[in-house]
Amino acid sequence: MTSENAQPDGGLSAEAQDVLDEIEEKNVDFLRLQFTDILGTVKNVSVPADQAEKAFTEGIYFDGSSINGFVRIQESDMRLDPDPSTFAVLPWRNDDDSAAGRLICDVIDTSSGKPFAGDPRGVLKRAIQRAEDMGYEINAAPEPEFFLFEEDEEGRATTKTNDVGGYFDLAPKDLAQDVRRDIIFGLEDMGFDIEASHHEVAEGQHEINFTYDDALSTADNVATFRSVVRAIAAEHDLHATFMPKPIARINGSGMHTHFSLFQDGENAFHDDDDEFNLSEVAKQFTAGILDHAEALSAVTNPTVNSYKRLVPGYEAPVYVAWSDRNRSALIRKPAARVPAASRIEARFPDPSCNPYLAFAALIHAGLDGIERDLDCDDPVRENIYEFDEEKRDEYGITTLPSNLGEAIDALEADEVIQDALGEHVYENFTEAKTKEFEEYIVEVSQWELDQYLETF
Repeated sequence: MTSENAQPDGGLSAEAQDVLDEIEEKNVDFLRLQFTDILGTVKNVSVPADQAEKAFTEGIYFDGSSINGFVRIQESDMRLDPDPSTFAVLPWRNDDDSAAGRLICDVIDTSSGKPFAGDPRGVLKRAIQRAEDMGYEINAAPEPEFFLFEEDEEGRATTKTNDVGGYFDLAPKDLAQDVRRDIIFGLEDMGFDIEASHHEVAEGQHEINFTYDDALSTADNVATFRSVVRAIAAEHDLHATFMPKPIARINGSGMHTHFSLFQDGENAFHDDDDEFNLSEVAKQFTAGILDHAEALSAVTNPTVNSYKRLVPGYEAPVYVAWSDRNRSALIRKPAARVPAASRIEARFPDPSCNPYLAFAALIHAGLDGIERDLDCDDPVRENIYEFDEEKRDEYGITTLPSNLGEAIDALEADEVIQDALGEHVYENFTEAKTKEFEEYIVEVSQWELDQYLETF
């Protein structure tokens, strides 16, 4: 069975041929064929660059039974089909003599020749196809935050930050400006269009924003972003982490994600006549996300640690509501200078999520709101952080799950988000996350030892 990059006459698609030409031009000697497992960890198979044509025409076979949540041992043969549009030269392995390239791949089930149901990238493609069937194109733009920590003498990560900067601080407090600069240069070398970067609220915390793109390219970019940040931080003897809450009692890292739908080249989320410049489609999409928020959190906030970030008092969005003015709600409508920029911002995802699954789940939830013609409540313009429980009840505002176990329970009760993931991913994802939570609840933390060991 041949790849879709192969032509009927045995030749290559024009896009694949362009990649081969670039490989030769830039002296690329090795290719990393990348994909992600269900939990969002980037995997790769390295092949010599002279195997690129074979990779495009026939695919590269690998053992899927070794990948978390993929297949059983008796179903192990899988195939990687590289997407030529994702080719980039890796910035941290590039010298005068040779370079290494990267291609993101789709995973194919060799027994059927069809896309593998457990491939997260394929899950997102299904969501995009659903939107296209409804007449929409989906754009997304994430804002991934991360921490930079010093390494110990043996090169292991610590939780000691390399600066004491705060929000938008400059040197000398922000000692990581050079690191962010090198990360940006590396990202730009890989085709990113960077909008801005700055120090975040917490010491050692940073944010680099890149421009919006179609949902699939954006998910690819998130996976690439995390790899580039880690690799270039390591060149500075620093450890970059996308763990949502690595240090207690300070702000955690989020990945606020902006969405908009376009139809016939026009922004379907914009309406000049609306008070908030949001169309009915935008409000229905928002209502869909809010309606499925509890189940969504299992996918957008998929670790035990995610719920250490999602607590009141640290600017994290835990309240299921939307606002056009403040950041205390789950969804915000950012200001837009032009109609094409009208969008909504989901503020609850964090950067530990699998971007393909998170985007797919959010898209399906929003489209469900459109299909069901859901009504969107009025925006909450007050600071919900200051509401007491009685006032939240008055407004009908609920909260996200308080831990991963509750989030999995919500996912197990939500057929829409289950369908968004597909049976294979849903079953393997919930199995892995249930095990993670069960392991967590039987552990005894240092806080408990400090609090109780000598008291009782």
